[in-house]
Amino acid sequence: MQHDPLNDAMSTIKNAEMVGKRVCVLKPSSKLIGRILKVMQDNNYIKQFEYIEDGKAGMFRVELNGNINNCGVIKPRYAVKRRDVGKFEARYLPAQDYGVLILTTTRGVVSHDEAKKLGLGGKLLAYVY
Repeated sequence: MQHDPLNDAMSTIKNAEMVGKRVCVLKPSSKLIGRILKVMQDNNYIKQFEYIEDGKAGMFRVELNGNINNCGVIKPRYAVKRRDVGKFEARYLPAQDYGVLILTTTRGVVSHDEAKKLGLGGKLLAYVY
């Protein structure tokens, strides 16, 4: 029984990268996982992904390009004000301007850099570097 599909998806991606696989399958799928994959694709951490309908919850087929050193889910999902994003960046990322925090905001799921540009806060979901 799965309690956190997002955590399972991030763990699957991390394990596939560590072994050196080029493709991994994430199931079950959700809109949130799809939006996080889109942010990862925009920041060149994955090549591409596609949704595959299997008659149940569906799945994502993700093509990896070997750029991920570590990724994971941030629990609990901290609420972050726009001026406090730097504090969490220092906590979860290994160096300045290296890696991405993924937040959910009123404008959707975005990276921390985009949230800074938009002047938005939100809730922390995940990190990738």
